[in-house]
Amino acid sequence: MSTAVVIEAPGEHRLVPHEPRQPEAGEALVRVHASGICGSDREVFQGNRPEGYVRYPLTPGHEWSGTVEAVGAGVPSTLVGRKVVGEGFRNCQVCDRCHAGETTLCTAGYEETGFTQPGAMATTLTLPARLLHVLPDDCDLTAAALLEPAACIAAAALKANARPGERVAVVGTGTLGMFAVQFLKAGSPAELLVVGTRPDRAAMSREFGATDFRTKDQELPDDFDVVIETAGSADAARTAAALLRRGGRLVLTGIPAPGADGLDPTDLVVRQLEVHTVFGAPPDAWAHTVRVFGAGLLDPLPMVTHELPLAEFPHAIELVGSGDPKVGKVLLRPSLP
Repeated sequence: MSTAVVIEAPGEHRLVPHEPRQPEAGEALVRVHASGICGSDREVFQGNRPEGYVRYPLTPGHEWSGTVEAVGAGVPSTLVGRKVVGEGFRNCQVCDRCHAGETTLCTAGYEETGFTQPGAMATTLTLPARLLHVLPDDCDLTAAALLEPAACIAAAALKANARPGERVAVVGTGTLGMFAVQFLKAGSPAELLVVGTRPDRAAMSREFGATDFRTKDQELPDDFDVVIETAGSADAARTAAALLRRGGRLVLTGIPAPGADGLDPTDLVVRQLEVHTVFGAPPDAWAHTVRVFGAGLLDPLPMVTHELPLAEFPHAIELVGSGDPKVGKVLLRPSLP
């Protein structure tokens, strides 16, 4: 039987029968292979997501992969049977930011799959076909379920614009941090340092291409060209900025809790640091991610430690927040009994 997870209100969820919604004009119906869980899904379940960025009741799931089963009028029939991932932001396509390709800054208001629109923790997902990105036919859909966080880091990597031979660093060793290592490694850096709080991530960091790993309580350099911050902890931004040479480039992707230790504006001005931020992934970052994944330069599978059925949603949420170093990426698989 087709099922879906529904969060009725913070702390309240149930598994319900799921009836696939047939695609209307411009839409596609996707059979979900896997849906990933991240910290923002915990926020939705616990009620900690900021007002305006969630709408209950809700089927969560913004990280996903699947196969197109049907399309509506105006959508090429050649999409049917193709493996796909999809953008989450439901942009308006007509405001000036959308026309500039900055769809995550759409001025029509925030709408996103899995937060304000039905997500992928269900047997199927129906969404605008324009949001889909087609994957190679021989790709691993379990690995592809992690391409949404990868696309967010692709956006950071594009903004960082690291050049071959530059010294680059990553602050944070979660899923985003490990993707940042892989994207930066693909650019042929002279050095690639990873800074985190989990020594157990040193081996994986090196497997993905890091040349050095340090915890933030160790002595750290201050002459790197590019730093991508992914940790979202209270002092991560300052740690990342301190790694940079004068005129270095910093990209922040983590969202710390209120009261975090912010960047020093005097330091930014005097050292002439270039600072960028990322919230979500626009289409160019998604396209870049799919190309890099198809070329075999991204390897998400080592990060996956748990694959569970939809009925195990509360256990999956608990795992993600456990702090257990043995827990990596947790996926829900609708096809599992």
